[in-house]
Amino acid sequence: LGQTPQRDQRVLALPGPVALSILPDARFATQLANATHAAGKTVMLHLPMDPASGPYAWHPEQPLSELQARLDAALKVVPHAQGLNNHMGSRMTAQPVAMAWLMLRLQQDHRFFIDSRTSAATVAATEAQKIGLASLSRDIFLDDDMRPEAVTTQFEAALKLARKQGSALMIGHPHPATLALLERELPRLHDRGFELIDVQQLIALRSNRAMAAHGKNGLYR
Repeated sequence: LGQTPQRDQRVLALPGPVALSILPDARFATQLANATHAAGKTVMLHLPMDPASGPYAWHPEQPLSELQARLDAALKVVPHAQGLNNHMGSRMTAQPVAMAWLMLRLQQDHRFFIDSRTSAATVAATEAQKIGLASLSRDIFLDDDMRPEAVTTQFEAALKLARKQGSALMIGHPHPATLALLERELPRLHDRGFELIDVQQLIALRSNRAMAAHGKNGLYR
């Protein structure tokens, strides 16, 4: 989010505690972060990670001092960020040293982390769990396939998973089909027997334990 004001406003207007993850190199990043905070919704930093590019992106060959500088700069552009999740990051989230440093920094800042799980090789959630950082891992991507019927299928899969394991964490992008589905379906959740809760409540509910798809006996693998 943060690239198109009209599209961002549709996300901001979604009912309930939907968290907005904002790219630091997006043109309207600061504007959207301020509006999201003013609306009482959760602001997240969507930190670019390799293979993403740009002035804020993290890459495995960079020293920790450079990673820190890029994170500091990104947090200035996205004020009020209560947490962070990775944008792309299949190479970067597989780096134990960098991920351990990030989790410790977020803990010191009193921010949470969400592992977007863009790679099966991610160690991000593992490193967060090691130090007890408030964190979650993504269960369902709504729109890897942007066709309306595919997004609907993923949304229904998330609800089925929530019934099975008690909760489900969905990540979506501001694609037309995704926005249309959320505008239509979020108001119906209560009548279907579901409660939409914010990120912090979900972190508390799961108590930093891994779901079955992400680990064994509550531990990330």
